[in-house]
Amino acid sequence: MLSSINQLSTVNFEPGTPVFVTGATGFIGRQLTQRLVTAGADVTALVLPGEANLLPAGVRAIPGDITVPETVAKAIDATQPDLVIHLAAIGITNPDLPFAAACAVNVGGVINVLDAARQAQTINRIVMIGSSYEYGARRTDEGMDPFNAYSASKVAGWAFARAAFNTWGAPIVWMRLFQVYGPGQREQALIPAAIRAALNGDDFRMTAGEQQRDFVFVEDVVEGLLAAAVAPGIEGRALDIGTGQLHRVRSVVERIWTLSGAQGRILVGTLPYRPGEVPAIPADVDRTRRLTGWEARTGLEEGLRQTIEVMRET
Repeated sequence: MLSSINQLSTVNFEPGTPVFVTGATGFIGRQLTQRLVTAGADVTALVLPGEANLLPAGVRAIPGDITVPETVAKAIDATQPDLVIHLAAIGITNPDLPFAAACAVNVGGVINVLDAARQAQTINRIVMIGSSYEYGARRTDEGMDPFNAYSASKVAGWAFARAAFNTWGAPIVWMRLFQVYGPGQREQALIPAAIRAALNGDDFRMTAGEQQRDFVFVEDVVEGLLAAAVAPGIEGRALDIGTGQLHRVRSVVERIWTLSGAQGRILVGTLPYRPGEVPAIPADVDRTRRLTGWEARTGLEEGLRQTIEVMRET
């Protein structure tokens, strides 16, 4: 079982706590599973064939595909987990992701995990990963306003997770991540792409950069997910993981240039905004703090410094 010391403290684990993770070879998944292993959990990950070598040491791999119900069911049955953390998804950096592909992974994966968990007898909490993009510009009465296939599939995934909670008491918690960044992120994302250009002395093409985002450091995100795994009485809820601070994209890129001593140019406005681009998406950090005791601790300046230093060495 998992336990938390007190508010804003690091989550502890009883040695050998069985945890099942999907999406463990991704940016957040690698850091999450490493943190789980370090804390003494017995971690099993569902990974695509040939990707077991991407896992941190100490994580047991079960080859499989999140879109295949039988594979997911067998993996969870073999693990007998106390905790499930479902990270596997596609499309966050792909505005052209086809609707069918988004549904197959981002909705089908949620359904497969829920169906498998319903048959298990050991699971006390299922942490599922949503996105700030589910909110969009909040131009609807329902509070959700997806603007592409990725965000729409996340809204649909949340609907199935909530339905599972309502119909059979699935112990789910849905965590909407805001703009996660940090060492190890793929360079298709804004911050690592800008840092790489800065370190190489290249020009950096970008949009006008007036959109505002809540950038949250990956180590804080990992702790937020673990806090959601142990907080009592939050089953069925959807919570935000962010800092509560909005920053203009252009100002973030300019700060990267200053911190790294870049020589290239920032070519503002040379790229168009993505279709449906949202001006600002703020996180509700007060509700998350109240219900889980977690809050982000790494400011943007420090997070950028750490990320730049790691990337400077690679």
